[in-house]
Amino acid sequence: MSGILPFARLMRNSKAVLLTVLSVLLGAVSVGSVVLAESSAVQYSDAIHEYTLDNGLRILVKQDKRAPIAVVQLWYKVGSSYEHSGITGVSHALEHMMFKGTKKYPTGEFNRIINENGAEDNAFTSPDATVYHQTLASDRLAIALELEADRMRGLTLPPEEFKKEMAVVKEERRLRTEDRPNGLAREQFMATAFLNNPNGHPVIGWMTDLDAMTVADLRTWYDRWYAPNNATLVVVGDVEPAEVHALAQQYYGPIERRTITPPKPQLETPQMGPRHVKVKAPAEVPFVLMGYKTPALVDVLGTESEWEPYALEVLSSVLDGGRSSRMSREMIRGKEIAAAAGSWSSNYGRLPSLFSVYGVPAKDVAIEVVKAALLEQLERFKTEAVTPQELARVKAQVIAGEVFGLDGVQQQANLLGSLETVGLGYKLMDAYVERVLAITPEQIQQVAQKYFVEEQLTIGELVPQAIGVKRSEEDEQ
Repeated sequence: MSGILPFARLMRNSKAVLLTVLSVLLGAVSVGSVVLAESSAVQYSDAIHEYTLDNGLRILVKQDKRAPIAVVQLWYKVGSSYEHSGITGVSHALEHMMFKGTKKYPTGEFNRIINENGAEDNAFTSPDATVYHQTLASDRLAIALELEADRMRGLTLPPEEFKKEMAVVKEERRLRTEDRPNGLAREQFMATAFLNNPNGHPVIGWMTDLDAMTVADLRTWYDRWYAPNNATLVVVGDVEPAEVHALAQQYYGPIERRTITPPKPQLETPQMGPRHVKVKAPAEVPFVLMGYKTPALVDVLGTESEWEPYALEVLSSVLDGGRSSRMSREMIRGKEIAAAAGSWSSNYGRLPSLFSVYGVPAKDVAIEVVKAALLEQLERFKTEAVTPQELARVKAQVIAGEVFGLDGVQQQANLLGSLETVGLGYKLMDAYVERVLAITPEQIQQVAQKYFVEEQLTIGELVPQAIGVKRSEEDEQ
């Protein structure tokens, strides 16, 4: 997985960017020329219409008339990173219950109305947000806004529905994590890497917390965080911004703002040496994860260290950015020691996270060989400068891989909402490409030397056990 975020995909209408991509790919310009050409690109944020209602609701509207549809998303600033031990998974559980009825629209009515209007709806929970979204014909926009506004404060949380939905959530956890050895390994890896930072617990929650969860827990969470002044409404598609504003005022305007008390800081306990966790689970092949703590971009904005997250992203793509990347070229195809390998840089959340790499050994290759190769790849960045060819390739990928994607309204809305919700602001997308293109080999070397240190390293390893052994033991009990 490449570390490059999808900011540049939103620049697809900029002719200057497209010409720059072609120039880089053909080797016709230097990296410095790329930056100069990019600086003349159209600013994407100029096309965003923003409003704020008296009750604090933020509204972002992007007009896109390529098709007569609209994506409506409501982003609440609350997710698993707001939780603490004992209530993990409550944000995700509440997301499920948001479809189980309000005073005005009882259980099942929300989905019935959405379906009758030919729309699609869903939701997701992340560490930083809980998001509800609909895709529908743009002339049905009012329906989505009315329904979503109604459940902002009208949720009934019926106990019988809670009982059924919690069974669904637990089964989801089993399917996505407990029955997937790599998922188990990653969960234990994150919990080992972070002692106090809530990124260390899973979005879906620990099973023990799900077992103890009550309707009252969800009601408390709902009352605390679900308010207009803790939300951002994002609408992208064939819409008129002024009309969206008027409809938002009509449906959301009457909802009163609430007092939102920010969560207490959960600052990570300083790590004093490498950590290592081994997970024994039924599996066919081993798997290894390594991570180094890195800062969140939101914490270094406006400081002299603001360039570091971008340098880490470029470094990640040098490692894992297509068939020409180092991992693919050297570990998978060259030495043939890995069946799979990758890296990613997680710097765009509201809390610090990790720069991570992973590897799956090729047949008859020991996991220790893969671990040594991963560490060797990272160590090289400390002593060897990235080549101009590698840097040009990566920087071209930043734009070309995203700009030519011609992504739709859903991706545009996702980006707007996520940037606003974590506190980065949607205007950051204007600077993203230029800042990535400005990264130098010296800066890549500096971040490697600063962050890839043993004291900040966590290693998670999946140790395969015979498939079927665990289940047979349970059956005997």
